Amino acid sequence: MSQEDDLEQLMSHIGEFGKYQLGQFLLHLLAAFTAGLHMLSLVTVAAVPVHRCYVPEIDNGTSISWNLTELTQWIPTKEDGSLSSCLLSDLDHNSTHSCDRWVYDDTYYKSTRGIEWDFVCDRRWRGALSQSMYMFGVFTGAVTLGSMADKYGRKTIFYISAVLQLVLGTSVAFSTNYVLFLILSFFYGIFGSAGAYIPAFVLTTEMVGPSKRTVCGITFQAVFAVGVMVVAVWGYLIPNHVTLQMVYGLHSLVLIGHWWLIDESPRWLWSQGRVKESVKIISKATKINGGPSVDEAHFISRGSNRSKVSEESASLADMFRTPYMRKKTLNLSLNWFANSLVYYGLSLNTGSLKGNPYFILFVMSIVEIPGYILTILILDRTGRRSLICTFMLVGSLACLSTAFIPENKPGVINSVVFLGKFCISSSFAIIYNYSAELFPTVLRNTGLGLAACAPVSRPPSHHSSPCWTRSTSGCRRFCSRRWRSSRASSRCSSLRRWASRCRTRSRTGRPSGGATPASRRGAPSGPKRKRKRCTRRRPPSSSFPLTIKIVPNVLKIKIYIIFYTIK
Repeated sequence: MSQEDDLEQLMSHIGEFGKYQLGQFLLHLLAAFTAGLHMLSLVTVAAVPVHRCYVPEIDNGTSISWNLTELTQWIPTKEDGSLSSCLLSDLDHNSTHSCDRWVYDDTYYKSTRGIEWDFVCDRRWRGALSQSMYMFGVFTGAVTLGSMADKYGRKTIFYISAVLQLVLGTSVAFSTNYVLFLILSFFYGIFGSAGAYIPAFVLTTEMVGPSKRTVCGITFQAVFAVGVMVVAVWGYLIPNHVTLQMVYGLHSLVLIGHWWLIDESPRWLWSQGRVKESVKIISKATKINGGPSVDEAHFISRGSNRSKVSEESASLADMFRTPYMRKKTLNLSLNWFANSLVYYGLSLNTGSLKGNPYFILFVMSIVEIPGYILTILILDRTGRRSLICTFMLVGSLACLSTAFIPENKPGVINSVVFLGKFCISSSFAIIYNYSAELFPTVLRNTGLGLAACAPVSRPPSHHSSPCWTRSTSGCRRFCSRRWRSSRASSRCSSLRRWASRCRTRSRTGRPSGGATPASRRGAPSGPKRKRKRCTRRRPPSSSFPLTIKIVPNVLKIKIYIIFYTIK
């Protein structure tokens, strides 16, 4: 009997899902809750409301006017008739100049970092940089902490991250200057989201039986969405951004007792040669579940004969060592990239939809729950790949369709956006589960961490650039781009293939994939011909038959990924 068979026989003593797994699972879910809360906290803490230039003639400490007729004397209007956010009219009304002081609409936001530090106009990059620093921290944490969890244990990295997200989540609230805020945001990103969430997710998948992994894994995503709902609720109830961030950070207190409450993964302990600890945990779980007792001496003796997996054999390089692992890693990373781009594009850009931003953020999160329920019901019947492709394609079409809906119909736009969020959240949940299923135990945390770097591709924030201010649907703004960028992209791909064929000809003297020359088959070789130089030919205008030139680049990426996944 192989060592893997010994491990499976040992794990079979605790069953698929008993009282022990339920208790551990509920404790792990708290990490998903805090991760969702921390990930979207800047949506409310650093929000930038509607604003205009400060006009000394009509604005003072006690009265701020938003009367359009009165303000048009001092502030120019845009093409849609709204006030300019960054310009003031000169006295002769023939020219404009930028302003250095602003007035903010306090209908929804009373106090935010965006208001305090003026993340507007020529300072918009500051708001984008703050969100980017947080996401760069998520990237760093996903790579480093994921590998460390495979090396030092899931529980150890989980608890270190839990403590530090509490410290950093509260410390960032008291940032007195912008540079300190950036530094703390970076470390907050490392430990606030991926640091505890990914180890907890892996602990659950390695503890429950195969038939329960789908339900447990997707429940993780649902609890993440609940954390985002709490962001909206607290943002609505607490107007001061310092107090609000403090409340967000203090939620991590629910993880402090986990060191004494959760167990290390028996599968990981077994893979590291710590057989006795693994058997002890299974024996305890069996007693709680009321199952048959474990012959500890038998399994310890069986496991002690195996050679401990070396630390070097479970590194990030192993993700690309073999063709199979390379294909698996790149395929999953591409899917994570596409899902993250749309999912976080929708979540972070709720401010561009018409209505109360807190209510929209709450609804955008609650529409995920039906998607998760539907996924749980049909995933094991339909399979992973087909369902991922279906949800991604429908979500992409929903996002794309918002570009053709008139802006005077906000209800229709919001409904279609919610449909897109429903689909993309479902595909995101599946790809999360799929990743955990495909990677082996010694690389599971590393693989999930590497794939989870994809959220760095998401748009930094709703105030990051004009291109994303209307991209709540994930691709609205891209529809306004000329089709030339799409055509240029396909031509570049074709030209690269053409260049590759030329290089092959120059090396072998024959077209790539062609027949072997007659001289090599034993035929008499006649006088040498002068090799014809490979001249440049115009590449075809389209390298993919399903690529429509008016389709935006984001949808093109997703279509490529969908068909690559099917393949």
